Amino acid sequence: MDLGHPGSGGRPFLYVVVCAAGVAGGVGRLVTAAQQRNWDVGVVATPQSLDFIDRSAVETQTGHPIRSAWRRPGDPRPLPPPDAIAVAPATFNTINKWAAGISDTLALGVLCEAYGSGVPIAVLPCLNAAQAAHPAYRESLERLRGMGVLIGSHEPSVQPGTGGADVFRWEEALELLTPKPVS
Repeated sequence: MDLGHPGSGGRPFLYVVVCAAGVAGGVGRLVTAAQQRNWDVGVVATPQSLDFIDRSAVETQTGHPIRSAWRRPGDPRPLPPPDAIAVAPATFNTINKWAAGISDTLALGVLCEAYGSGVPIAVLPCLNAAQAAHPAYRESLERLRGMGVLIGSHEPSVQPGTGGADVFRWEEALELLTPKPVS
């Protein structure tokens, strides 16, 4: 894998795909953790997640525009290609559509293409227990695992008040993407 791109100071580039979950407003924690680990970071947001995040703050923090829609033909690429992708938080909808190969948003298009490009992907699911009980969700996780996607350990929330925000481990995405030493 070719790490580092012009304009990123030679640092590897991480896409953070953000979905519309209650914890999404904390995405700055993942951006900070990635930057501390020498990643340059760009955010790709589902259209619905834009209402959950502080767009201006995230763009200031990353130094890149948030992408949420396809660019027009001839427009320059606002972000370099990713060296890795963290999907956090990942909703029931995004996980199931991604596993089925549905590419109806830029975020899903990025995820579907990343598989074919061999880009490492870590996903931190964030959904409630009722959604997680649906058989399509379990089947989707199995399909994603079979595609080499690294799945986080966050348990579905049964507490609608917090949505799991108090225990959501943003940094786990980076832990999953960090190669383990061979012994």
